Amino acid sequence: MSKSRFHLAYHVTDLDEARAFYGDLLGCKEGRSTNTWVDFDFFGHQISLHLGTPFPVANTGKVGEHMVPMPHLGVILPKTDWDNLAQKLQSASLEFVIEPTTRFAGEPGEQSTMFFFDPSGNPIEVKGFADFDGIFAS
Repeated sequence: MSKSRFHLAYHVTDLDEARAFYGDLLGCKEGRSTNTWVDFDFFGHQISLHLGTPFPVANTGKVGEHMVPMPHLGVILPKTDWDNLAQKLQSASLEFVIEPTTRFAGEPGEQSTMFFFDPSGNPIEVKGFADFDGIFAS
């Protein structure tokens, strides 16, 4: 079977803000678009951002010691790529819900994570794994 990719479509309130955030800040390549939506290559996956009202969010997901925004979009990056993105976002003074940190240190599934919102209030988690075999470790 060839490598699969996810496609996720959700609402944003301003396409120009979305382009600046996803394209310029996160470094995602823009794909097709119209005057009501834009596609991005979100770290190898396709997201379609449509004009509209974003979904409601609440900090109801308990992970370790944190209550995280639910629902949220997430991606898992190799640790080096995660480190580079974390540094870029910190340098840009992005406001984090959860600052870049490592959780479950020394345990199965050790991961680095950071949570933030896009300009429309959509929560995003970016995880970093040094060893992708640990993604589903229990």
